[in-house]
Amino acid sequence: MDNRDEVREFLTSRRAKISPEQAGLPAGSRRRVPGLRRSEVAALADMSVEYYAKLERGNLAGASPMVLEAVARVLQLDDAERAHLLNLAHAADGTDALTRPRRRTKGPQKVHHSLQWTLDAITAGPAFVRNGRMDVLATNQLARAFYRDVYATPGNQGNLARFQFLDPASRRFYPDWDLFADVAVAILRTEAGRNPYDKELHDLVGELSTRSEEFRTRWGAHNVRHHGTGTKRFHHEIIGELTLAFEGLELAAEPGLTLTIYAAEPGSAAEEGLRLLASWAATHETAAPAHHQPTTN
Repeated sequence: MDNRDEVREFLTSRRAKISPEQAGLPAGSRRRVPGLRRSEVAALADMSVEYYAKLERGNLAGASPMVLEAVARVLQLDDAERAHLLNLAHAADGTDALTRPRRRTKGPQKVHHSLQWTLDAITAGPAFVRNGRMDVLATNQLARAFYRDVYATPGNQGNLARFQFLDPASRRFYPDWDLFADVAVAILRTEAGRNPYDKELHDLVGELSTRSEEFRTRWGAHNVRHHGTGTKRFHHEIIGELTLAFEGLELAAEPGLTLTIYAAEPGSAAEEGLRLLASWAATHETAAPAHHQPTTN
């Protein structure tokens, strides 16, 4: 796959973020652009300007791990950015061909029945499984009630990114809307580097870029991140404000899928709120999404 544009834009955007002072160089004067010059990156990485310019033009094919590590060091990439650079290099080489997800048959992606049983066994907090495109593939009962806004608009198709950028209800549900928007785009950008052959992801990015300036601006920033743990604030229309901790667990048996579990601090108002929501969910018929049915293989 030709991913030269992606490589070029990622490397130039990272170079622009590193000031000479951060790189241990004198600031100098008469700089026409922010960040380091190509020649400075090349010198710090101990390679020729011509070779680094070739890399930054998008030609990562054949770059050795030592070269990639030198570039990552000079550009001060974090763990997520380093992984993204390696994914881009693998895609350029074609070395990920054997690890690409198998071509899916038509229809929604589904999860194995035992994974659904695991979700159903989690009763104190919302738990769900998503893929790298942020499609919600399966939920427990509490997550279904927690994300009722996501399913309220059929056009969202159970996708958290569509809900974030195309549904006005997300502005109420996410009090820290800009933070959630940054995270959503970073997750999609990370997935694009990991799986550049995903047509559904390309279609989703195209749709969001066309319909949302907020998404389009963030997508152009080329930010990536690992999204594993932390706390988030929500405003649920039934139980109001609550702050929840979350853990995102990569599924070893299902590469590319993430199990996310939200939990409230014991004794907190959020814990009581989740109890109320669980009681509400138990007394209301909440239709499951079409793709909620597990596979039987």
